[in-house]
Amino acid sequence: MIWQLLLVALALGVGYYRWSRRRLYKLAAEIPCLPDSYPVIGHAHIFAGSNEDIMQALQNLGRTSNEHDGLTSFWLANRLLIGMTDPKAIEVVSRACLDKDEFLIKYIRTAIGNGSIFAPVNIWHPRRKINAAFFSRKNLNQLMPVFDAKSSIMADMLRAEAGGGDFPIWRYITTYTFDTVCETALNMPINTQKQSDHYYLLNAIDECTQVMAKRVMQPWLHPDIVFKSLPVYKQYRHHLQRAYTFLEEVIRNKKEKMIAYGLKDFRNNNNELSHFIDVVIQSSGGLEKGYSNIELREELLVFLIAGSDTSATAVSYTAVLLSRYPDVQDKVYQELQEVFGDSDRAVTAEDLPKLTYLEAVIKESLRLYPPVPIVVREVHGDILLPSGTTLVDETTVMFNIWGTHRNPAYWGPDAEEFRPERFLQGPLPHPAMFVPFSHSVRNCLGATYAMMSAKTALANLIRRYRLLPPAGVCAADLQRPLPVKFDIMMKAVDNFTLRIEERNQKPLMMKAVDKFTDRVEMRESL
Repeated sequence: MIWQLLLVALALGVGYYRWSRRRLYKLAAEIPCLPDSYPVIGHAHIFAGSNEDIMQALQNLGRTSNEHDGLTSFWLANRLLIGMTDPKAIEVVSRACLDKDEFLIKYIRTAIGNGSIFAPVNIWHPRRKINAAFFSRKNLNQLMPVFDAKSSIMADMLRAEAGGGDFPIWRYITTYTFDTVCETALNMPINTQKQSDHYYLLNAIDECTQVMAKRVMQPWLHPDIVFKSLPVYKQYRHHLQRAYTFLEEVIRNKKEKMIAYGLKDFRNNNNELSHFIDVVIQSSGGLEKGYSNIELREELLVFLIAGSDTSATAVSYTAVLLSRYPDVQDKVYQELQEVFGDSDRAVTAEDLPKLTYLEAVIKESLRLYPPVPIVVREVHGDILLPSGTTLVDETTVMFNIWGTHRNPAYWGPDAEEFRPERFLQGPLPHPAMFVPFSHSVRNCLGATYAMMSAKTALANLIRRYRLLPPAGVCAADLQRPLPVKFDIMMKAVDNFTLRIEERNQKPLMMKAVDKFTDRVEMRESL
């Protein structure tokens, strides 16, 4: 009798559960759904495997969505996700739904906390206003000497690879962006490029993002009791604690100096605050009323990860694509010659707007290989899409940026091809068809920062070196898409392998002779 009652209660519970979610099932039936949905896990099995396998699944979702007018649906455990690659639909949802999806984002939030990118709206909104002061064009222009100096070091370090064989350029570029972020955000010259012992922190952050990426997309890792029982958890916590300790020491030292010397001593020559940590302490209310140490750590950790990884990924993809398309690289070099000639002078803020073709190349790289390939939003209430479909409460929308950027309905039949000129043909038909930094009011504050850093680094790189593809790769393979993986950011599986050779420059000894001759001629003329 008891078992019968339990079975009846279970049947009633399942029936009520399905009845309460009837609108979700109706929506899933209206939008083309992926095949092979299994009980309990839904379509989560497609995300099993390595980070490369996860990215391949996301790419397949993007293609499927493009084949069905920009929408597709799938189940991640009991959560209905709507994959979206139609810019018109993305425009509507990005304006109406500001909350990042709690079902997925909470597994990133356990590490990063309420840093602005992943925070709930009630926390994100005031923090965005506070953080925005740092990203003004005037303030970013003052950071140009840092971008130039650090990328010049990167170019110097790369000389060891010139004329040699294949090598992954990722480490050179990521240490450049990490040094840049540490100096511009933390006001801390860490010099990772020359001191390899500092590289441990970059490795620690990279390990954490790889684990986070897997946990987000694999529901069987969601329960804490499962995740914390795995061997990877101990290593994950160890790496995360390294990042926390580093930032907590930075915050403690900064506040001690501010108390000892006063805030005005941390301003630049124009009596303005230019470093992120100084700006947010001041803008949030100062030492007494401003961000707490935990809030500061959250914002600095987000900047450290997003600011470094986004710029490094953009530069790395662009470098690899230029190595595979020599005609495009020649056009970039010609533009640099027009702006800089044969000089090795610094890149300035005034130079960047003149590098229009280089900017088009970077944008085309971001189109084909967006550093952040997906963005998720949580739907509250009903949202009517331009297609006539109505999204319902408790739905998760996944903006598949990788798929949106390759949607032939907007980019044409050559959507898969690398053609920078498409960004020189005037405004795009729809603003949401190119969203490497997300879209609408919750877009990335650091987009301009990332573009300035990328343009400066590539200008100094290409002025010095000719970029070449890996040896022995046939022409047909060079035109194929790069194998990529999902580490929260989308990165190349081979860590961006290429070759470089110095451009037709005089040896250092000849340069020294020329400088000596110039001095002699100047004295004689006097």
